[in-house]
Amino acid sequence: MKKKIRILVADDHAVVRMGLVTLIDSETDFEVVAQAGNGEQTIKGVHATHPDVVLLDLVMPGMDGAKVIQTVKNECPETRILVLTSFSTTADISRALNAGADGLLLKSSDYSDVAKGIRTIFAGGTSIAPEVQKMISVTPPVPGLTQRQLEILESLCRGLTNADIARQLNISADGVKFHITSILAKLGAANRAEAISIALREHLLV
Repeated sequence: MKKKIRILVADDHAVVRMGLVTLIDSETDFEVVAQAGNGEQTIKGVHATHPDVVLLDLVMPGMDGAKVIQTVKNECPETRILVLTSFSTTADISRALNAGADGLLLKSSDYSDVAKGIRTIFAGGTSIAPEVQKMISVTPPVPGLTQRQLEILESLCRGLTNADIARQLNISADGVKFHITSILAKLGAANRAEAISIALREHLLV
């Protein structure tokens, strides 16, 4: 039997949270293992249930959303985080990605996009809404990337996992990891999601 993706849903609006829970539970490969209404509850829920994915509202009472992401990533690094939020400021979005969010979608997104985003980040990819990509501010010029690094960066932007990239480019998984580490260092990015944001802002793949 295929393993279900175990999900914690965190949103301070009970109606929104219950709606998400109902939709998620309708998926045969999803399972809601916990709910949270604020940042502290989210962290406690992660420790108690060890979900595969946290579906996280960025703005909740108490602990700042970016702090929640950073705490979860530091204490439970295997947990993937998909932020689902209303339109926030560019600074809020950048802080969330810098803190380690694996994806960021808007609450105006179709549920099918949310479900796809959950599956994508669970598989090791990244999911960022096009509207979010447009909001991110311009950063200073970045060092040039090699052709191979550009190919891998383009694959990351398409949400491919390391294994997918290795197969597509016919290189080893260790080779992919090495190139991604180099890409992050050159771009000054903390993680894959931030590297994708920089690539889109700077039109590195055009």
